[in-house]
Amino acid sequence: MSFSGFPSSKIKAIALLSGGLDSTIAAALIKRAGIDTVGFTVHHLFGGDCKRTPQIKAAASAVGIRLIIRDLSEGQLEVVRRPRYGYGAGMNPCIDCRIFMLKAAKQVMAEEGAQFVVTGEVLGQRPMSQHYRALMQAAEESGLEDLLLRPLSANLLPDTLPVKEGWLEREDLLSLCGRGRREQMALAEELGIVDYPSPGGGCILVEKAYSARLRDAFAHHGKDAVGVNEFLLLRYGRHFRLSDRIKVIVGRDEAENEALCNLAPGRILIEPLGVMGPTTLIEGDPVDDELGLAAALAARYCDHSDDSHVSFRLLRPGAGEETAGETIIATPLSADDPRISSWRISP
Repeated sequence: MSFSGFPSSKIKAIALLSGGLDSTIAAALIKRAGIDTVGFTVHHLFGGDCKRTPQIKAAASAVGIRLIIRDLSEGQLEVVRRPRYGYGAGMNPCIDCRIFMLKAAKQVMAEEGAQFVVTGEVLGQRPMSQHYRALMQAAEESGLEDLLLRPLSANLLPDTLPVKEGWLEREDLLSLCGRGRREQMALAEELGIVDYPSPGGGCILVEKAYSARLRDAFAHHGKDAVGVNEFLLLRYGRHFRLSDRIKVIVGRDEAENEALCNLAPGRILIEPLGVMGPTTLIEGDPVDDELGLAAALAARYCDHSDDSHVSFRLLRPGAGEETAGETIIATPLSADDPRISSWRISP
């Protein structure tokens, strides 16, 4: 495919933005070189915190480019369920995820009438997805091939179309390699990029606790039964597997209690009455003894001064907020009850 004959003012690039420093610099370099640059990101179910979208918007604003955001959650979940190239140290299918993102960018490139895609990848920065072979593989399997430019390491990689066609000169591009950030930070200062996150806190799929919960969900429910809400629920609370049939999720603070309430449909919800304590969800179809055990576990985390009984309001699936629900009374489990640690879903 050739675009020779395009005047430089007509060339457009789609820049994948993560909110991090590298992708922001990559987009800024391409814009500085005179290319019309449009930012693009995929709504990310697995971002490490809720600041990711504001960070990406701030990055696009800092560079001075328009930003396109797409919610591709369902497709992204399928990548996590069945990665062709497997998982990393956690449940992170980095290579498959990168190919997925690049395919999405390729679609936006066609819609926008752009000529190539830009990423902030740095050769050798991430051991699973940014070694030389993985970079070449992602370019090929996404269908972008030489329509993909990685400006931060472009001078260490084979020339792609933007260089071949003369839209960009080699002096517009860099030769970064490895995990250091000193050169990126110096370049950020030169480009006027002053507000960017520190490295880390990225994909939640690399976190040991979340990965353990996801493995448990896949094992007990099946991969296809773990949908968007189930993936979200794995973020919140303390997770306990009482049996193959029953799981209990206990909130840790007010924000988590609210999140669990929002994710309650299809699950049993219990809330303490008369004392401060966690919102708790119960998955499965528990018998009375199992309900009592779940309530005793939840009572363990209530604010009570002794081993007195704790009353809970119990709402079953399908009950609306206007429903009073049932009342269940439980004696808190002792903090040193060995069952608590045996039930906890942990690495």
